[in-house]
Amino acid sequence: MRRNYQQNPQVGGRGCWKPKKMGNADTKLHFRKAVIQLTTKTQPVEATDNVFWDQFWTECSIAVQDVFALVPAAEIRAVREESPSNLATLCYKAVERLVQCADSGCPSEKERQIVLNCTRLLTRVLPYIFEDADWRGFFWSTIPGTKKSGSLDEDVVENEARPLAESLLLTIADLLFCPDFTVQSHKKNNPDASEEMRAIDSCEYIWEAGVGFAQSPPPNYIHDRNRVELLKLLLTCFSEAMYLSPSSESQLLNPWISFFCSAENRHALPLFTSLLNVVCSYDPVGYGIPYNHLLFSDYREQLVEQALQVLIVTLEHETGSAVSAALQALDSSSSNPPEELEPAGPDNLFVNYLSRIHREEDLSFVLRGFAQLLNNPLIQTYLPRSTKKIHFHQELLILFWKFCDFNKKFLFFVLKSSDVLEMLVPILFYLNDARADQSRVGLMHIGVFILLLLSGERNFGVRLNKPYTLRVPMDIPVFTGTHADLLIVIFHKIITCGHQRLHPLFDCLLTIIVNISPYLKSLSMVAANKLLHLLEAFSMPWYLLSAPQNHNLVFFLLEVFNNIIQYQFDGNFNLVYAIIRKRNVFHQLANLPTDEASIQKTLQKKKKKSGISHLSSTDGEYMEGSRPAAPAEPGTLKATLEATPGIDKITEKSQVSEDGTLVALPRSSSPATPPHRGAINGASDTESNSERDHEFHPVIQVFTRSQTSRSRMSSVSSTAAWTANSDWMLSWKSRLPLQTIMRLLQVLVPQVEKICIDKGLTDESEILRFLQHGTLVGLLPVPHPILIRKYQANTGTATWFRTYMWGVIYLRPTSLSNQLPSNGLCRPQD
Repeated sequence: MRRNYQQNPQVGGRGCWKPKKMGNADTKLHFRKAVIQLTTKTQPVEATDNVFWDQFWTECSIAVQDVFALVPAAEIRAVREESPSNLATLCYKAVERLVQCADSGCPSEKERQIVLNCTRLLTRVLPYIFEDADWRGFFWSTIPGTKKSGSLDEDVVENEARPLAESLLLTIADLLFCPDFTVQSHKKNNPDASEEMRAIDSCEYIWEAGVGFAQSPPPNYIHDRNRVELLKLLLTCFSEAMYLSPSSESQLLNPWISFFCSAENRHALPLFTSLLNVVCSYDPVGYGIPYNHLLFSDYREQLVEQALQVLIVTLEHETGSAVSAALQALDSSSSNPPEELEPAGPDNLFVNYLSRIHREEDLSFVLRGFAQLLNNPLIQTYLPRSTKKIHFHQELLILFWKFCDFNKKFLFFVLKSSDVLEMLVPILFYLNDARADQSRVGLMHIGVFILLLLSGERNFGVRLNKPYTLRVPMDIPVFTGTHADLLIVIFHKIITCGHQRLHPLFDCLLTIIVNISPYLKSLSMVAANKLLHLLEAFSMPWYLLSAPQNHNLVFFLLEVFNNIIQYQFDGNFNLVYAIIRKRNVFHQLANLPTDEASIQKTLQKKKKKSGISHLSSTDGEYMEGSRPAAPAEPGTLKATLEATPGIDKITEKSQVSEDGTLVALPRSSSPATPPHRGAINGASDTESNSERDHEFHPVIQVFTRSQTSRSRMSSVSSTAAWTANSDWMLSWKSRLPLQTIMRLLQVLVPQVEKICIDKGLTDESEILRFLQHGTLVGLLPVPHPILIRKYQANTGTATWFRTYMWGVIYLRPTSLSNQLPSNGLCRPQD
């Protein structure tokens, strides 16, 4: 709101000033007139014409929603095309005013309002700079004539040559720690505010207590709102990556992020700490008063969301370079005191700081914050909708992934206690909830990737043996068991009841089960039956012949059974009983026909099934609960993603030695393991990649139902070039690891049948009791080595995460989707 200060003799006499508020309609009218003048001028307006340019930020106060309404997209594009010099001058002058206000410390209300006006205007205009390839270099060039007409910082010579982008980023960082504007001032009535801003130690002004800071400043919603405005502008600056074409250019590091997270930014450490502490200390429930979120506005929530998005965007690195070196140095020096660790670290200071968090209390604070926020949607109360629910769980999962990937100490801290289960349950909840929603396929991927990363560590499998006693609202069978049972039941639900776009995840889901299987002490009957049901479905002849890599799923499941039988036989009588009951499945696998006549007969049956392309049936009968996902409505925004690498590209195999340590295996040799995708037939990788290329695209796009249908038709046609044959079947059937299971059946089936006949048993409880006290010591083959497939960082997953991250941010209704323009790829209309 514009304030006109005039002398008021009735209040305080001479020298007392009272602000007079201009009407809201008049304020909008003045601002709109200024915009019209800018768009209608055919001649360039000089940068020295301060009277004209001050109309945009000095003479009025416009709310952010009004800025977006009063500065239409069409007019911004028109100025960009018809009067480019005026648009360039507008951006330059706005940055100049921000720099001036930051240098002065914003001592007056008028200057603070100028900062907000400039911030909102730049947030509106910047995306239209990025969408034009010819304009993207504008902010990274110096302004001609800057020295003559006044530089952004006349007292500092080197700043005269700074690109506009650098000046803007450094100014935003300064303003985020500006006393009485975004942080609480420590000094009152200081006459030299400018000197204070230049010499300020921003580490004393960290926004919230937590990592590296013990004091919690008093809450101030005005400071929170100002921080949100600046963070939105910062996020808009970083969003240039959304407008790059899917080429090698998009694989380069974002120059905005690279500079902001470099040593040039003197506020990098306190800002990283502030963002992290604000997120991890946020409690959406508070004292738990019912319906408090409907009675009071929560300004902190918007700040938490913006801080979280800025964090995940700035934690960008070049895969396999400095980050890997830093983590290796951290691991190799783990015996030294943490204070003595001085690895070179990545160039990105945010990644560097994250990778160096090591104190137990800091790690506990971060993990507790993750667990509290991710479990928030799972809270149940007797009063419906009485508890506040957050909606930024996808951003939280991305940040948790980055913590586990960049900071090995944090990963080990998560796994060393049962606190990891506080993360597992909400992740499984989100996976189960999103399994039939095509628009949330990215959420499915990030959840599965996190579990794949955790499953590579022994402690994760051991912790899963803890009994599951919570009753989170999920549409899964009721069972009494452990967290491992919960994981298996939900994975079964995803595979059998998910949609077709989840098919590439089957490898990852089963790899997770394989990794944890050597440590599962006692599976419930429900989980055991689900595993056997998957084997029965995946081993159907028509499914094995449908694609060149489908048999790998059978290898994974057989490895699961072998691990449990060899290493955890004593407590897994439920699984042994299920194997005995379904012994025909294993016999059919062992006797699978491989002659050409049988193959052709099976293929003919498959054709008669009228194009069943998803794992949705068993010999013509649909699997339990299986259904295709409802297609998205026409015009619905649905972000597509970069192709995800195959399981052999994102994991490395490690063998557990006798002392319990993991020994990495070379990719060329892997004992008794399922073959990699494409290792058997050269068409495998071609088919898989072709299918994924049609499902995903490295830019954000809008898919309608017809486009999705065409994509699937293309995927189906790409597999038509491959045909199963006898040699192909023999190449993998001869290596099926059935010896252990067949030996178990050979020993136990006669004993179980004899007991049933002798005692006339009709109740399975007696059989289970017999199996529970039975043993196979000395009867089974020599135990095979435990093989763990650990996640391995690579450029493919890094690109996927970048695409997914920006898709999440763009599609968030309160985020960039309100400020980014249509670029032909993102939004159907502005």
